[in-house]
Amino acid sequence: MTKIGSQLRVLPFRASHLDALCLQEAQAGIASFLNSGVASSLEAAGPAFSALYGEEVIACAGTMEVWSGRLQAWALLSPCGPKRFLEVHRAVTRFLDDQTARRIETAVDCEFEAGHRWASLLGFQLEAPRMRNFGPDGRDAALYARVRTVWN
Repeated sequence: MTKIGSQLRVLPFRASHLDALCLQEAQAGIASFLNSGVASSLEAAGPAFSALYGEEVIACAGTMEVWSGRLQAWALLSPCGPKRFLEVHRAVTRFLDDQTARRIETAVDCEFEAGHRWASLLGFQLEAPRMRNFGPDGRDAALYARVRTVWN
């Protein structure tokens, strides 16, 4: 466990954390797809963490390996407020910086403007502005990637 700020704790992600997370409005449309099977898959898929403020789960985030050197990043957040979001942002930044993969991708709903800003702040660059019918609810998403240049 890592303690960040006065009350934010970062713990290894557990499927039960997803059950306790109240999603922000922009992500609420996928809540019905986040069942116990998905939560267990995310827990097993790769490194992931949960951020708790006191006892409240305010964020879950992690990566899933697509193949060696390529990860898919994901993040689910509560409407945690600016101060807590800054602490979550720092935790996610550290988490991503610790990954050794050549490529980390993330998808952002095309209509989620704050998500696009956050992806850029995390060091992701837009590669595909619209992937049609991408989300579990059929919404379009943009593809972002953080790419490390590896010289042999």
